[in-house]
Amino acid sequence: MAGGSSIRPANSDDAAFIARIVLAAQRGPLPRGWCDIALARSEPECLAFMARLAIAQARSWYHTDHFLIAEVDGVPAAALCALPASGTLAAVRAAIAEVVAETGDDAAAIFARGAYARDCWVQGGEGDWLIEHVATNPAYRGGGLVQGLIARALADGRAAGFAKASISFLIGNAAAERCYAKAGFAFAEEKRDAAFAALTGAPGFRRFARAM
Repeated sequence: MAGGSSIRPANSDDAAFIARIVLAAQRGPLPRGWCDIALARSEPECLAFMARLAIAQARSWYHTDHFLIAEVDGVPAAALCALPASGTLAAVRAAIAEVVAETGDDAAAIFARGAYARDCWVQGGEGDWLIEHVATNPAYRGGGLVQGLIARALADGRAAGFAKASISFLIGNAAAERCYAKAGFAFAEEKRDAAFAALTGAPGFRRFARAM
């Protein structure tokens, strides 16, 4: 990792930073990601909604409790989410429903717009340790921050008793694929969907996996 860097668990004060990380990770090399499409609102409004998800009572893969942050000279620079794969999608629905109850948005419409990813999402087994929402502030790229975060996330998964880790990304995200291969992950599966490709510009999702 870069000089002056360190890794720490996220906390509630990091909600706005985590929202930006999630948005960047979901978009990958594309102009829009899942939250852009499902929420159907401006970027500032998306970020505000996602910051609320980050501190909701329902602890989904958007929640600060599941994130590690890499700092450079005390400034948050990169982050990722690491958690058990079991129950993740149900937790996401619960967290969104909770925030919608506070904001008055239409949960059914959000879930309907977000369903476009259902036919090509790949997550791995329910017993996997899942790494998600990996991104770096552009000003800090190239410093090895993500490799350090992944190593820490894998160590946490091993300590929790997990034997295999999975990580998924958009097909065509070459930078993510190189990064995860460098961290010891290898191709496990992919799913493609024509409707997904027409909406997003990416053919679908690819999953890499590795032993812990």
